[in-house]
Amino acid sequence: MNHKLEGLVFGLIISVLLLIHTIEGQSQESNLPQIIKAMLGDDVVLPCHIKASEDPSQITIEWGRPDLKPRFVYVWHNQKEYLTDQNTAYIGRASLFHDKLNDGDVSLKLSNVTHSDNGKYRCYNLKDKTEYLVQLLVGSVSSPGISLAGLDTSSGRVILDCSCAGWYPEPEVIWLHGEGNIISAGPPETITDSDGVYNVSSRVTVEKRHNNYFTCRLQQKDINQTKETHIHIPGKKLKQFQEQTRYLMLFF
Repeated sequence: MNHKLEGLVFGLIISVLLLIHTIEGQSQESNLPQIIKAMLGDDVVLPCHIKASEDPSQITIEWGRPDLKPRFVYVWHNQKEYLTDQNTAYIGRASLFHDKLNDGDVSLKLSNVTHSDNGKYRCYNLKDKTEYLVQLLVGSVSSPGISLAGLDTSSGRVILDCSCAGWYPEPEVIWLHGEGNIISAGPPETITDSDGVYNVSSRVTVEKRHNNYFTCRLQQKDINQTKETHIHIPGKKLKQFQEQTRYLMLFF
């Protein structure tokens, strides 16, 4: 039997064994996944530990995502990587800490994480049919921008617009007066792209105050992120904007 055929047979055997043990091990899934948080572009470690082994050749670990096809993120067997059926999204980005394997540390390192990496990961130990679940949450943020959007002619109040792009998960939008008091605003408009990332726009109508300072704050508690932008509208500029808006409405 030549080396190429031996490699194909070996790969087939490993795939069958992993499939069989996955089916057997499904009934053992009782642990809730640990949540690991990271920001877009970070390197992250998904923890997993097994009993320390005196014989490295006995370690076979499958890291996978049940929602993907193929599901294999990274497989370690017989002291080497098994990459034949690895999902292409993880090529060159997934690895183990080889110097820690004998200590039972089979944590997975993912490099340069993206939003498509969000999901549940399964660390499966082929030897004793145990598994450990990890939920990865990859967040992203950006600073909002504020602009003068219009004039409420019935009251003479100004409409402010706050917009931002590239948030995940969906952020909460809060408007504040210069004194720090919350301004009541309607629900923001949200658009999601193919990766589920949020682009958010919020408008609020404000009246002239003694300092005319306003803040748009975006916060996401799941990833502990807050971004805010301030705007100061001098009384002269506010009056000029009101006059220009009235003129345009009369003209058109």
